[in-house]
Amino acid sequence: MPAENRGLRVTRAVAAGFDGHAAAALHPDLRTFTADLARPYGLPLREDLLDAGAGHDYGDMGAALLERALPGGEPADLLILAFSSPDVRPAAPASLRLSSHCPGQPTAFAVCDQGSATAFTALRLAAVHHRTGGCRRAVIVLAEQSALHHEAPEPVELPAAHRAVVLVCEDAPGEGLRVRRQDQPDGALALRSVRDEHRRLGPGAGLLLSAGLSAHGALDGAEAARPGQPFTGVWTLLADRLDAPLDARRPLLVADHDRRLGLLSTLTLP
Repeated sequence: MPAENRGLRVTRAVAAGFDGHAAAALHPDLRTFTADLARPYGLPLREDLLDAGAGHDYGDMGAALLERALPGGEPADLLILAFSSPDVRPAAPASLRLSSHCPGQPTAFAVCDQGSATAFTALRLAAVHHRTGGCRRAVIVLAEQSALHHEAPEPVELPAAHRAVVLVCEDAPGEGLRVRRQDQPDGALALRSVRDEHRRLGPGAGLLLSAGLSAHGALDGAEAARPGQPFTGVWTLLADRLDAPLDARRPLLVADHDRRLGLLSTLTLP
């Protein structure tokens, strides 16, 4: 008999906002690191944010959600931290710290520097790891904090609030998640590509759009993330939609477009 087809599926997600600031935002190492980072580019520091201790710690944010995401101490085999805006503890490997808070103390690493596509890259890497046979449960921690401690070299959308989302991906019978990425600098054309991909999923398939994509127009049956959270917005929307029992869910397409990098990313959940 043929072997059973199995894939990695996003089975649940939790999301939360975080008030205040982390103690690490007042640590002198943050000023030193940021100054060293910005000096070659002639970018001034945001002294007001550094003096106020603005910003949050991705390790603290992720750890606060792991217990909710893995009730009963369910162990994970892999943990990936994905972010777009800088952490306030740049010299500390937050992914390794999160592994120590996660049941199973999974293999952990971080991905960044791909804008909003970073979250999709993390999911693709989890699916690849699953195919090796060494990952039955993966945890993806997505985080963004609102403080950029130096002036940006060009206009950039910063998060309105500190926010984190944890996606739990598990081995399951049937087709697993699929991630696609394509170069597409034009937002309107990116939205058209999403429409075509959504239609190929067939009637009844759901569609979740980032706020940036939805700004280019409406699509029938689509739900759009609220503006203000350029990295976690569409994933917060996904967390809201994963409350239904797994066998009652319809196929779902999640789409985001990074305007600055010209990247369109989609996630298909069977």
